[in-house]
Amino acid sequence: MLSLVVVIPILIAVLLFVFSTNTGARILAIIMQTVLFGISVWLVFATRAGDIVTFVGSDGDVLGIVLRANSLSAVFILLTTFIFLAATIYTYKEDRDMRTFWFLLFLLEASFIGLFLTNDLFNIFVLVEVSTLVTVILTLFDRKQRNMYYGKVFLMANVVAAQFYLLGLAYVYRLTGVLDIYRVTEAIALTDRANLVLPYVLIMTTVAFKCTLIPFFSWTPKAKIYPRSPTVVAAILSGLQAKTALYLFLRFQEIFAPIAATEFFMVIGIIAGIFGAFMAICQTNMKMILAYHTVSQVGLIIIGVSGEAGNIGGLYHIVSHAMFKTTLFLGTGIIFHSYGTGNVYKIRGVFRRMPVVAVGMIAAVLGIVGAPFFIGSVSKYFVAHNVSFALNLTVILISLGTIISFIKFSRMFFGKSDLYGDIPVAENCRTIPVIIMGAICLAGGVFGPEMIYFLFRYSVDIDFLGYAQKSLVFAGSLAAGYVIYNLAVKENHTLKRVGDVKFSFKSICASLGVFFGVMLLWVG
Repeated sequence: MLSLVVVIPILIAVLLFVFSTNTGARILAIIMQTVLFGISVWLVFATRAGDIVTFVGSDGDVLGIVLRANSLSAVFILLTTFIFLAATIYTYKEDRDMRTFWFLLFLLEASFIGLFLTNDLFNIFVLVEVSTLVTVILTLFDRKQRNMYYGKVFLMANVVAAQFYLLGLAYVYRLTGVLDIYRVTEAIALTDRANLVLPYVLIMTTVAFKCTLIPFFSWTPKAKIYPRSPTVVAAILSGLQAKTALYLFLRFQEIFAPIAATEFFMVIGIIAGIFGAFMAICQTNMKMILAYHTVSQVGLIIIGVSGEAGNIGGLYHIVSHAMFKTTLFLGTGIIFHSYGTGNVYKIRGVFRRMPVVAVGMIAAVLGIVGAPFFIGSVSKYFVAHNVSFALNLTVILISLGTIISFIKFSRMFFGKSDLYGDIPVAENCRTIPVIIMGAICLAGGVFGPEMIYFLFRYSVDIDFLGYAQKSLVFAGSLAAGYVIYNLAVKENHTLKRVGDVKFSFKSICASLGVFFGVMLLWVG
């Protein structure tokens, strides 16, 4: 069954490559992806009884390829198959020749699922590099000159970052003599701490880079990958690819438990959360606002999984972020197609012209800002639950930055559009994923504890008074955000200039070296 989970996306890729213009093939692809989603739901239930292991090509767990699904990887696979199902429906009526695009898209899904299932450290390297290469090709799909430049920067930076992992992997193999994750974990538990510092720091430098934590306010949006990518690719980059890096973060923190730098990554998460929110405030492009909020929300997730009160808040915020950010990216694709611009100051009247899309996106906005009864409010509640005053204040500050930028973002839903005449109506295949995922943003808040129990088998209770208190804090933050936006942010050209700062390839490499050096000093 585990092999089937990896094979089905490849079969879909081949099917759509060969029969891309055939309506029946597209419907069959949606059916196959739905089946795959159903298998992933089954996997969530099946892993509750223990890990599921499949040996591929060998009966041994040292030399053979081993696929292993546990309760955590099953949740990530569930997210992956659901978001790719939404992508399949969203692109159903694309009128251009999409066969190469679809082939690459579902090859990317197979690499993600393989990454969640592999039990080998070297296979992780291979699958990460495959997904990176496929992502670069997808972002360059329109073949525009500037896209080619930014794609080249993105690829070269990832190649440099991957070398840190490869060197760390070689060091791990030298210490333990194996690459099987569970055997490596057992060996590391018995290894002297001094011998673990260098491999741990090398590997985590790459993982932090993949999590968009280097530089602290992220190089990825500045490489223009998000705004220049096809809508579905941008949604997957934010909604899923960042989650693969977070999955690796969780796995390697577990593998290197004797030396895991929890406090260091708590600090990094705080910096990323604050600067990501600030840089989002400085943007005027829809996708760039969302891109920088990927950085800020990843910072919030790192705070949660490294937090003082356990990691359930961070884990649930991974799910929350995947839902509301995918919804928002898919919605911005519809808006851009209709209005012909991504500038939030030039778009008005979305609610009047496309109410269904607006409702789904507003639900996602309420989720990301942490409005009561929406999914983000529950995950943020547990991220900041029973933590110190300083850390709670930090989460409030990050949320305030999120509110300010989404006050700017949400202006386009209301008012009257300056555009007259007919605006292209979005097809149902595009609006359906947006409204369904918007509904999940609401359901995930109303039924938050039940959702957490279903996904993570972790029983939680929300204290009514505590939740009411945090709702009052949200109301105060909303009022403060509105005042700050109107007094200091609206049409502020200085902030726009800050938002336009670009990173060169040299500065990206330098930031990698600085991060490595600082972490080495901290851990060592």
